[in-house]
Amino acid sequence: MKNSFVELNGRQRAFSLLDENTGREIVGPEFDFISPHLEPQNIVPESDDGVIIAKGKLDGKAAVIISIEGSFQGGGIGEVSGAKIVAALEKTLEDNKNGIKEYPVIVLDTGGVRLQEANYGLLSISEIQNAVIALKEYVPVIGIVPGRVGSFGGMSITSAILSYLITTPKARIALNGPEVIEQEAGVREFDSSDKNLIWDTLGTRQRVETGIADEVVDDDVSAIKDAINNAIEQNKDAHRTDQADFYLSLLDEIDFAQPLNTKQYRDLYSKNKATKHVVNEATASQQAKTKSRGRLWFEKLTGIENAESNYPTVLHAEKDGKEYIAIVPDENNRFPRVRKGEVGLQEGFLVAEIVNKIVDEDKDKKEKRPLILVVDVPSQAYGYKEELIGIHISLASAAAAYAKARQAGHPVIAFIPGDAVSGGFLAHGLQSNRIIALADDSITIQAMSKASAARITQRTIAELEEATKHVPAMAYDIHNYEKLGALYKLVQDVSSWDANENAVEEIKTVIDEAIESTKNQPTDLHFRYETPIAVESGRQATNKMRKTVSEQWNQ
Repeated sequence: MKNSFVELNGRQRAFSLLDENTGREIVGPEFDFISPHLEPQNIVPESDDGVIIAKGKLDGKAAVIISIEGSFQGGGIGEVSGAKIVAALEKTLEDNKNGIKEYPVIVLDTGGVRLQEANYGLLSISEIQNAVIALKEYVPVIGIVPGRVGSFGGMSITSAILSYLITTPKARIALNGPEVIEQEAGVREFDSSDKNLIWDTLGTRQRVETGIADEVVDDDVSAIKDAINNAIEQNKDAHRTDQADFYLSLLDEIDFAQPLNTKQYRDLYSKNKATKHVVNEATASQQAKTKSRGRLWFEKLTGIENAESNYPTVLHAEKDGKEYIAIVPDENNRFPRVRKGEVGLQEGFLVAEIVNKIVDEDKDKKEKRPLILVVDVPSQAYGYKEELIGIHISLASAAAAYAKARQAGHPVIAFIPGDAVSGGFLAHGLQSNRIIALADDSITIQAMSKASAARITQRTIAELEEATKHVPAMAYDIHNYEKLGALYKLVQDVSSWDANENAVEEIKTVIDEAIESTKNQPTDLHFRYETPIAVESGRQATNKMRKTVSEQWNQ
């Protein structure tokens, strides 16, 4: 196609959207700003790390185009590329706050986290999401999913947070790719060789008809520019993460023990009516529940024995002026893919209901209630129905609710006594402005299971484990995670399964200290860049990129 947008590379896409001779690249390839984490793994880096930032005019309006190059590492987000995106979004936010109207557009051609920099990718994506939510208070943030790679993984969660999502007929959108679902849940759950099934489920037609994307346009540069301009002019916003009641009502009508095809789901979606859902505070019960480290610590911190609510996988309760929230396993849950504590369709929307209610109740109060997230999430749910319905919207709803709460002045503190993995961690934990963790070897903190990561990166598990020796962000343990600089505190003398009286008191004290540390401080996520470990080593590349973007922004 003569004027195809899909066939362009990332840089060509960025400049094709800007008016002729108005575009200027920020931290272009001539600066050779490569990721420091790839060469130690014998991976050839790119001089722009796969992200292009172009400032210019779009139909005469000031615009910032952020274009992800899908041909480099599958468009995966690492430390440097993520920092470039976050810095550009935050400078755009700063301009808008100063009265300079500037419109951000993000071209999503991405598999999500760059698995070769796994935990850096998760941190960066959460920071991108935070910046987008802040920007939406001033201007619409428009997303384009052209095709080739599509929009997957943590960046699909980001796509749900954007104001308006434009696609071409060649686009696909999902949290978990078919190969990952097949690896985690089996070929009977999602056959990654069935291309028709993949396109029918994840492709543009289905996604637009079921609210996952907003508009499909021809693969033509002019048509895409017109669609972006119309979205800006009309201040379009799908409010995708503000529809928890709609989706919870929809889930009430679906039997997860029965098959569900694309047509059946479209029919259910079109007829669905939202009804109000309330998540009751947890209360004590006589019956023992499915055990987990998260449940144990929630119960000990709140004093609620055998805690239960009207939704068995989501617990919340107020204790000593703090709101504790946990996602827990339920071995008999009607959603099979969340029985081990995974964050699924219902969980994200329920968390959003809880948090949004608290923010609304406290909006006129000078002191905002602290939110304490007890984090023990082995992953997001892997399932065909989850992808068909749009699990990434559920996770985005939780992440957006936490980010809005923090930006409104609520201290958001994550306490990690268990696992913190992948989209589950993005939804429940990574929007916190302070993160506390136990120094327990049983804790896994990562972007993907070893088996799936090996399959996607085409390595053996042995090769994957060897790479973790050179790149702490790829490791699965909490001690290597500490090296990234994101933690407020790693508690050395408390173990995950030993919530004795002294241990509980110690954790309560650390939580109180973390809350106190947020007072009269910014409500963003910059704390992660400013800890001694982050400055000295963990986020050096991030801080250097942020400085460089700032220096070049108004040149």
